[in-house]
Amino acid sequence: MQENKKEFGIGVIGMGGFGLFATQHFLQIPGTRLVAIAGTNREGAKAAAERFGAVHLDNLDDLVAHPEVSIVYIATPPFLHHQQALLALQAGKHVICEKPLAVTAEQGHELIKLAAEKNLLMITNLMQRYNPMFERVRHLIDKQLLGLPLHGYFENYAADEGLLAEHWFWDRSKSGGIFIEHGVHFFDLFEGWLGSGKVVSAQSVKRPDTDIEEQVNCTVVYGGVTVNFYHGFTQPGRMDRQEMRILFERGDITLHEWVPTRINIRCLADEATTRALMDLFPGARLDVSASYGGNDRRTRGRHKDIDAWQQISISYGHDQQKMHLYGELLRHMFTDQTNYLHDPAAHRKITEQNGLQSLLTAIDAARLAKQQ
Repeated sequence: MQENKKEFGIGVIGMGGFGLFATQHFLQIPGTRLVAIAGTNREGAKAAAERFGAVHLDNLDDLVAHPEVSIVYIATPPFLHHQQALLALQAGKHVICEKPLAVTAEQGHELIKLAAEKNLLMITNLMQRYNPMFERVRHLIDKQLLGLPLHGYFENYAADEGLLAEHWFWDRSKSGGIFIEHGVHFFDLFEGWLGSGKVVSAQSVKRPDTDIEEQVNCTVVYGGVTVNFYHGFTQPGRMDRQEMRILFERGDITLHEWVPTRINIRCLADEATTRALMDLFPGARLDVSASYGGNDRRTRGRHKDIDAWQQISISYGHDQQKMHLYGELLRHMFTDQTNYLHDPAAHRKITEQNGLQSLLTAIDAARLAKQQ
């Protein structure tokens, strides 16, 4: 007879808008319940406590000491992550923390070291790796369906409409700056696709006549592949847009949204490649831009011969709603981590090292930008 799995009681620090959004998805996982909320006196947090039958506590010490709390979820501004995660780990609780892990390298290393010593989770919520699109792109790269990757970029034309001048986001002592507060997601994505990287240059731009750092840019080299990352928080909300592209020897892929929901592929392909791509992206729309026969099939790039049967475009994922996908990724992330707690031999898509390495990359980018 199968042994009953342990129930996980969640204690939430910071039940703001996103804290509630994420917690609602975590609680859909069987064997999970909300035990306590602390760190906020917002009306919404008290309403959430009543909704889920949880207690609303006045201080964090009471939350981490609660005997029914086994996992502490932290959804507060970045400058609080270290002290709150440290408090939870010292109390013997597993921790799932919103990105970034911390705002300094020393803080990050301290948390990961303590979690390892106590055999506890110290996970940063880098849920992007749970996106099926992540795995499809990694398969495309690993199998060299379009040849070798050559270059990439991420462009984040983000809205600042809800970020008033006094918001903590603009205060680098509280947020760590754009690279640390926001960029960690995308450093981790590209590392998952291309391997470990090194920041080689970075720049930042301040809003005229202010100390607001509104735009940052950096270049990271992953093996022999150069990737440019741009983040600008400058747009009205309705103009918010994100795009990632990777150039290959025989084509390119473009992913849309910061949680990628859609992909467009343009390439030269033979019949085997076209079949492999359509298998990888089932139900995708295939458009044929050109067909070649005889000597016209022969072409070259990078001093290599290419047998091009067709020039094609593939479009996939255009009916996916971003927020629904976001919730799905949160459920996958939480399930992955709790499965690991049930069975430490289970493989996890993200580990403590993902949060640490993405933070270290972001810190390097912020340091180089400051030097400029």
